Amino acid sequence: MTDLAELHDRVRALLAAHPPADTDRLDFLRARFDAGLAWVHYPEGLGGLGAPRSLQTVVDTELDAAGAPGNDPRRIGIGLGMAAPTILRYGTEEQKRRWLRPLWTGEEVWCQLFSEPGAGSDLAALGTRAVRDGAGDWVVNGQKVWTSSAHLARWAILIARTDPEVPKHQGITYFVCDMTDPGVEVRPLRQLTGEAEFNEVFLSDVRIPDSHRLGAVGDGWRVAQTTLMNERVSIGGMRIPREGGMIGPVAATWRERPELRTHDLHQRLLTLWVEAEVVRLTGERLRQQLSVGQPGPEGSGMKLAFARLNQEISGLEVELLGEEGLLYDDWTLRRPELVDFTGRDSGYRYLRAKGNSIEGGTSEVLLNIVAERVLGLPPEPRTDKDVAWKDLAR
Repeated sequence: MTDLAELHDRVRALLAAHPPADTDRLDFLRARFDAGLAWVHYPEGLGGLGAPRSLQTVVDTELDAAGAPGNDPRRIGIGLGMAAPTILRYGTEEQKRRWLRPLWTGEEVWCQLFSEPGAGSDLAALGTRAVRDGAGDWVVNGQKVWTSSAHLARWAILIARTDPEVPKHQGITYFVCDMTDPGVEVRPLRQLTGEAEFNEVFLSDVRIPDSHRLGAVGDGWRVAQTTLMNERVSIGGMRIPREGGMIGPVAATWRERPELRTHDLHQRLLTLWVEAEVVRLTGERLRQQLSVGQPGPEGSGMKLAFARLNQEISGLEVELLGEEGLLYDDWTLRRPELVDFTGRDSGYRYLRAKGNSIEGGTSEVLLNIVAERVLGLPPEPRTDKDVAWKDLAR
């Protein structure tokens, strides 16, 4: 379905059958999914119409103008940006129909069980084990860390080692883990900001049915690449208006507080404003590329730029505010549902931005990806590529 007139007709039919002012929010979101207007580029029956991704903007604009409720993508970003594309590509029809609808409506929150204490940047070195028992289930034991939204999640995308006898990239399998399993323990991990947005997750004899496996046994690394590439696009390529994101509060302070201005700060602000706009426009181009295929390594470059800019902009903001920039609103241990960069003060933005160069792939690893997969430079020597995981030094 690519006809724009038909798309408008579908939107109008949805609004007529479910007036936003008189319809329960969740009921409206379910109806929107069933009408194929959730993500129009997905297949029919799975919240889409098989239409070009670019037409989603048409749907969103018309529904926003009608006052229709949204699905709060910041709260369910891991599900939307990471789990859903992976399920769509590798899931069975049964898995797609079970998970995609409540994922998109926000009824079920997702988290990502990838990083471990001994496998952060070198994710393929992970040691969480999944062993198949006689009944066909998998029994999982291990520890994951830096897990956003684990305290809210119903489901998790999980990679675990199923064969320690082969090199580290080959013995990994990808699963969907039920976070309500009694063997799942979530502990808050307090951050520099004082909050516990991240968590540690301990897995003790967690049982996962084989029907919750995505992709073939041992093919988890390839499946995980789909997740990771989409993750970096969702972090670094978010659609924002001009002066959106971190540059907005700094520019607003500059205009409203002329007594804070200096020539040096002016020059730095101009430079960062231009760079932020370049990154924003590059993100728009990246999203256009996505409309004709899967995300590639370009998302790593966007995520790199996002992290560097956020840290430089937040540093400039603290410096611009002088003594005020040293204040911090609240050190209380909280477990928030989302990260709110623009709704908090400058101190929060400065501290929270430090994590941008770690989460979603460290900047050092992303530089290697850009060098090797975008620029075509020779890869770094890796002596452990052909060594069985069990023989690696740890």
